[in-house]
Amino acid sequence: MSNLQSHQAMQLPTLGAGQAPVPSFSRVIGIDPGASGAIALLVGGVLVSVHDMPTVTVERNKAQKRQVCPAGLSLLMQQLSPHRATVEKVGAMPGQGVSSMFSFGRSVGIIEGVLAAKQIPVTFVTPQSWQKQSGAAKGKDGSRQRVMELFPQEAHLFARVKDDGRADAVLIALTGTI
Repeated sequence: MSNLQSHQAMQLPTLGAGQAPVPSFSRVIGIDPGASGAIALLVGGVLVSVHDMPTVTVERNKAQKRQVCPAGLSLLMQQLSPHRATVEKVGAMPGQGVSSMFSFGRSVGIIEGVLAAKQIPVTFVTPQSWQKQSGAAKGKDGSRQRVMELFPQEAHLFARVKDDGRADAVLIALTGTI
């Protein structure tokens, strides 16, 4: 989990002309679902914090598996107090195993359930849509590169290859502000 200090928070750039401004009170989260995903909070269009998805390790079929932690996610939503959420709309991926897809679907269901329980309005956005709106190149490094371009002072939060979920969450949140 990484929090930006208020003096380090940076105003997000607009993605296009003619868009209505986001009210200053608006608290929008972007969620990249899955155990390796992340959650980004924007307040009035300013990046406030980025959090790795809360997870728990469980034993399933005599193996240790990581999955989204419902209690951890619920607590994080309580702390972030978002007015609305933008979540990546995901589906089955060709070549992914049945067990992996079931696990991923479980994670998405936990996210949707926690948001519903907290009465947080949700908008779903396809990867193609948020990537196009943000100007990110396709692929895992495209999001990281774009976020580091937009927020060079916060590049350290997205420097590792495994930080692609953080970058995706920021760009998904940004899509939710327009």
